[in-house]
Amino acid sequence: MAGAKKVYRLAEVKELAEDRNKCIMVINNRVYDVTKFIDEHPGGEEVLKEQHGVDASNAFEDVGHSTDAREQMKGYEIGEVHPDDIKTKVKPRPLIVNPSNSSGNAAGSWVRFVIPLVIVIVAIIYFRLFSKPTVDTNNPPKAI
Repeated sequence: MAGAKKVYRLAEVKELAEDRNKCIMVINNRVYDVTKFIDEHPGGEEVLKEQHGVDASNAFEDVGHSTDAREQMKGYEIGEVHPDDIKTKVKPRPLIVNPSNSSGNAAGSWVRFVIPLVIVIVAIIYFRLFSKPTVDTNNPPKAI
């Protein structure tokens, strides 16, 4: 948003929300008009419509939105909440990193390789030592 951001009192946000053709909400003391995003929202339009005209901070953070979603939000920001109406920000939930994709887990990478290798070696040794030699019925032993 170019220039100074508009500052809204919560009463003004409620007035904006009276227009049922718009979808206005507050998330962490910032005011958003997500009307154009309703059809694109991955969680469906009802999720956004339920938060129309209210502070949606808890609902937004409870879902655990991605960094990309947070970046995308900036395009829908129309202003911020007046300092007298500011509520404590809701902290984002931590993103859960998939340990199998983390490059810092050196122990995990060699273990994933060694365990299957050991299993294969043990299986080969077992079958070589404990399997009976097979008799070829098509080629019986020759008499002396």
